[in-house]
Amino acid sequence: MSEARALRLALVAWGLGDLALGRRVIGLAWMATEGAAVAVVVLLTLTFGDTSWYLLPFLAGAAFLALWATQAALAYRAAQTLVTAGEVTPAGSGSPAIALVWLTIPMLLWGTGFWLVAGAQASPAAVVDRFVTAWPDVADAHAVWEEGLAADPAALTKAADAAIASLASACAGDPDAECADADALLRDLRVHIAADGERRATAVAELVRYKRRAASFLGIFGTTELVPVPVAEVLTLTLVADAAPFGGERWIIVNAGTP
Repeated sequence: MSEARALRLALVAWGLGDLALGRRVIGLAWMATEGAAVAVVVLLTLTFGDTSWYLLPFLAGAAFLALWATQAALAYRAAQTLVTAGEVTPAGSGSPAIALVWLTIPMLLWGTGFWLVAGAQASPAAVVDRFVTAWPDVADAHAVWEEGLAADPAALTKAADAAIASLASACAGDPDAECADADALLRDLRVHIAADGERRATAVAELVRYKRRAASFLGIFGTTELVPVPVAEVLTLTLVADAAPFGGERWIIVNAGTP
C-alpha cells in the first residue's frame, strides 16, 4: 500500500485510506462521519434551501467538501509516516497530492447546482422571477406552475390568462406587433415590486412602450436612448411571507388580479 493509493482511496470515500493503512477505528469513524454529514446537508437543503436561510445549507455543503479534503490529507500524512517507518511502499514519481484536484468536480457541481434551486422562495423577487419565467409556457398550456409558487394555482392561472387576453386585445390593434403566442405578448411587459409591509409585498405587471429620447455620452457627445414608458397595468400579484424554521421566510403568491 503506497501513500498515493491511500490518498486516492480516501478521496473515493471517507475513511477508505485509513482502512487500507490498517487504521480500522479511524477509518470506521470517518465513514460514520461521512454518512452523518451527508444526512445533515440533505436535511438542511430540504428544510432551508428555498427559504431566506438558503445560505445555511450552502455553507454546510462547503464544510462537507472541506472535511472531505481534510480526511484525505490526514490519510496521506499517516501514509507518509508509515513510509518513513518502512511499513508501506513509497510513492512513485510525481506528486500524489495532484489527486486532490478531483475534488474540484464535486465543488463545481455543488457550487453551481445548488444555486439553480436555492432561494426559490427566499424573497418576493425570487418568486416573481419564477412566475414570469413560467408564465409563457403555462399560458400556452405547455407547463404548469411550480409547486409552492402560489397558494391557489387555479386562481393564479385564471388571472394570468385574463392578463394575456387583455394583452392580445391590445396587440390586435397594432398591425406590426407579433401576437402569435404568449411569449411574444409578454415581451413588452415589465414587473416591479413594492413592499406593503414587513412580510407582505405587491408585484405589478405593466405593459410598456419604448420611446426614444435625447441623451449624452460622457456629458459631451449627443446621442439617444430608448426608455420604457408604462402604458397600462395588466396584472397585480400579492405575496406574503410564511414562517419558515428558525425565523426564516418562505414567500408565496396568495392573490392575483387584473384591473
